[in-house]
Amino acid sequence: MIYTLTANPALDMVERCHGLVANAVNRTYDASYNPNGKGLNVSYTLKHYGVDSVIMGFFGGFTGDFIVNGAQQRGCKVRPVYVDGITRVNVSINDGTNEYHFPNEGCVVPRDRQMQLLNLIDDIDDLECLVISGSLPPQVAPRFYDEVIDRVKAKGADFVLDISIPMLADLVRKRPLLIKPNDDELATIFGVDVSSEAAMGRALMDICGMGAQNVLLTLGGDGALFCDGVHLWKATSPKVKVLSTVCAGDATLGAFLSLWGRDRGAVKPALRRAMATGANVAMSAGLGDFAAVDEFASLVEVHEVEL
Repeated sequence: MIYTLTANPALDMVERCHGLVANAVNRTYDASYNPNGKGLNVSYTLKHYGVDSVIMGFFGGFTGDFIVNGAQQRGCKVRPVYVDGITRVNVSINDGTNEYHFPNEGCVVPRDRQMQLLNLIDDIDDLECLVISGSLPPQVAPRFYDEVIDRVKAKGADFVLDISIPMLADLVRKRPLLIKPNDDELATIFGVDVSSEAAMGRALMDICGMGAQNVLLTLGGDGALFCDGVHLWKATSPKVKVLSTVCAGDATLGAFLSLWGRDRGAVKPALRRAMATGANVAMSAGLGDFAAVDEFASLVEVHEVEL
């Protein structure tokens, strides 16, 4: 069974307006409220493609209840750890031309609740892979991810990392099954030159040499690169009118895992589905309905790159 862990989930509020003006009342329209978090979006996407998973994370207050209930209504199982305080609300505004993101830091998670989640992992008897996604809430030290991974490895399970903290460069030495940085994270965390496809491709090979078994590098509208330490593939992305990119990367990862997670040889179809799904989600507030995925998949080109 795949489990997803979102240490810092959020209620995502996405709004649209006709331009933003400083020191003025900016009326918005078409607001959406989505029970989100990076790992939750992976689980939602997996569920859409017929793959069950279990959601774990820290949840608090009325927003935490909203997220847990919303996940269950989508058909996903949740094993929550409840905390005092209120799960954060992240605001995104699209003014018709630009996107503005206002993520909150999240509510405090004390050590006893951290231990509760670690013990929850110890008690899982069907864990095959844990997808670890997103930021850490206040009072949770980066070593918490070390503790999580050590418990997963002790159970003989795989883990996937979609995190943007500097510690990712060290965590690859623990041999994650897959990491999913974007180009900004590749540059910031690994100090990589992202000015050319060739430079990024060589960097992915180097990161596999450091310990990561596979790397999926997302490049927004420029598609993605996938490296298994031996081969490098490039996938294009359909060109769409972007409404919100908030959930697109998470959906891309979930879509990729829905095929590749069960068949390591399915790199090309997994990349086509991933790129089509990410593009479709970028057209929507939240995850949308995946209605254009099949159409977009036919537009995605995947080929192996010679280094």
